[in-house]
Amino acid sequence: MATDTALSPPATATTDVLEIDSLSVEFATEHGWTRVVDEVSMTVPTGTTVGLVGESGSGKTVTSLAAMGLLPRRGARVTGSIRMAGREIVGLPEKEMSDIRGTDVSMVFQEPRRSLSPAFTVGDQVAEVVRRHEGVGKKQSVVRAIEMLDSVGIADAQKRSKLYPHEFSGGMCQRVMLAIAMVCRPKLLIADEPTTALDVTVQREMLRLMKQLQHEYDVSILFITHDLGVVSEMCDRVNVMYAGQVVESTDIDGLFDDPRHPYTEGLLAAIPSAHKQGTRLSAIPGAVPAPWDWPSSCRFHSRCPYARAGTCNSEPIALQDVTGGRAVRCVRHEELTLKGFGV
Repeated sequence: MATDTALSPPATATTDVLEIDSLSVEFATEHGWTRVVDEVSMTVPTGTTVGLVGESGSGKTVTSLAAMGLLPRRGARVTGSIRMAGREIVGLPEKEMSDIRGTDVSMVFQEPRRSLSPAFTVGDQVAEVVRRHEGVGKKQSVVRAIEMLDSVGIADAQKRSKLYPHEFSGGMCQRVMLAIAMVCRPKLLIADEPTTALDVTVQREMLRLMKQLQHEYDVSILFITHDLGVVSEMCDRVNVMYAGQVVESTDIDGLFDDPRHPYTEGLLAAIPSAHKQGTRLSAIPGAVPAPWDWPSSCRFHSRCPYARAGTCNSEPIALQDVTGGRAVRCVRHEELTLKGFGV
């Protein structure tokens, strides 16, 4: 585990609000120290939305929690580099990290009711963030909270700020979480499956609201999801994760029109579509292997329809840069012609 340092290095000029380089995370388990995120590198350029996609167990949420400094310090080992607006955060003391949360980076989760305290009004919970990070008085923080609740589309915000979370619907609670996350104007918003628990209509409203807030507050977004339909609406660039590794990194057009990794092709084929009506839904056979059972070669080869014995299961596969600012972790990517969405 990285050790605390007395002083953190100063921030440096950067065009990326988030830079993750060779990030690995291990947890203490019954199998010993088990790696669940393995040498992950990615960036979130200023003003963009970058998707992090993959099945449950691929390492998406752990990567985001590492970026927030929310992993347990005694039960997790974090190595590599995470730079937030040019400032290294791996190894920062908790006091310094808590100052960064809410101002440089904020996060919303998929189940807002678990993140909101039932003992305080929603207005108090937004106002507390303002007081904590900006040192203003109670009256001014309450005014800011009401303004922010209004900005996220909560009607009659002054009156409803005095209500408790149980008096709000799931969609309204997620709006409150967005208000808490955005009230101090962070540079980066990490959204971890923020629409999963919402119905389709509310989901669309939430995505529209996030785009609006991104424009108004000039915030970058790391959007974590398993839903490629949401990715198509929200993201400029996408990192596809499988078994703790990034297996493909590309812009949004490359993802849907010209996938290079068989796992990406499988995810695209599994998207329900009107033009597939009457045909059997596609699925990727098998499941993501447990972290203590990762193969030493390609981690997808046992589920891959293109796997070649002696080639795909013989040694570790590196993430390779290809043309157009893309990267792929597949030794056969140059010879395969994979199907995009709708093909």
